[in-house]
This record gives sequence, C-alpha cells and structure tokens, in this order.
Amino acid sequence: MHPARSIRRDTAGSTVVELAIVLPVMLMLILGTIEFGLNAYMRAVLEGAMQQAGRNSTLQTAQAGQTAIDNFVTNRVKAILPSATVTFTRQNYATFSSVGRPEDFTDTNGNSTYDSTECFQDINGDGVWNATGGRTGIGGANDVVKYTATVNYTGVIPGAATVFKISPTTTIKATTMLRNQPFATQPGWTPTQVCP
Repeated sequence: MHPARSIRRDTAGSTVVELAIVLPVMLMLILGTIEFGLNAYMRAVLEGAMQQAGRNSTLQTAQAGQTAIDNFVTNRVKAILPSATVTFTRQNYATFSSVGRPEDFTDTNGNSTYDSTECFQDINGDGVWNATGGRTGIGGANDVVKYTATVNYTGVIPGAATVFKISPTTTIKATTMLRNQPFATQPGWTPTQVCP
C-alpha cells in the first residue's frame, strides 16, 4: 500500500485536533456569556438598591446619615462582587426641570460657550459658573436630589484585556432622582448676578 494513502485513511488523533480548534472558541463564548450575565445581573441589583436608597434619602431622618444609605447599596453590590468599588455622588436642585441645566450666562462674544470674562447667574451660590447648576449633597426640604452610584469591577475573562484590547474593568452607573419630603421650608435658590 502506498504510504500517502495510509496516512490519508488514518483518522487516529483527529478528535484531538478538532477539540484544539473548537475548545478556545467555546471557552470564550462561555466566559463571554458569563461576563454578559454578570453585567446584566449587577446592573439590575444596583438599580434596585439605588431605588430603595433614593426613597430612604428623601426622608427627614436621612438628612444626618447618608453613610448608612451608601453602605446599604455597597453591601448589595459586594454580596455579588466582593472586589468591586462603589462611589457615590449627590447633586441637589430646586426643581426637576433644573436638573443638569447649566447656569445662565451673558454670551458677549457669541460663541455659545461660557468664557471666564462673561457674567452669569449663580444659581447654587458657589461663586463660579457651573455646567450643571446643582449643589453638592442632598439639599433640604423639597429639593430634587440626583443620586448616582458608580460600580467598577474587574472582568471575569482572564487575559481579555490583552487579547481583545478591551478595558480590564467594567463600569456600571445607576442614577435615581427624587424630591425630598416637605419636612421644612425649601432652602433659597435665589440667582445672583456675578461679573468678573
């Protein structure tokens, strides 16, 4: 028998070769599915915890103790991903319509951008022009609070950052906006004209 024909008919070891070709692809699909599922689950848990924390933040009793509310959200996240880091920001506004709006300014040069030489309406009373116009913190009675949690965690696919040129960490944000209860008179939001 010709040696080339016998090699062509010999199928011993073909399964190992096929496995070597298919296994890396299957592993990446499985790990990618796990990563996607973890991200979706973490987002759902974070948004649920933020809704509860947001409701708790609006109460008068919460005005003095935001750490307990932050710890509630952090504990929910760390129950799933113990190595995750969680950070919080709070901005308060007079009304829902003013959330995220920049402070008004006099556009003297017509470039539609605030310049340090232009006058502006200081809504939050900090003496500088702000692109969001809010005050830091939870504010007072009847103020609208934008409460944001940011979660950073390392992905579960080992070496994915190197192989696929993606970020080794995943960032998830959840935001809730609620109005504080009317437990007192709302603090003043009187705009002041500021000119350099």
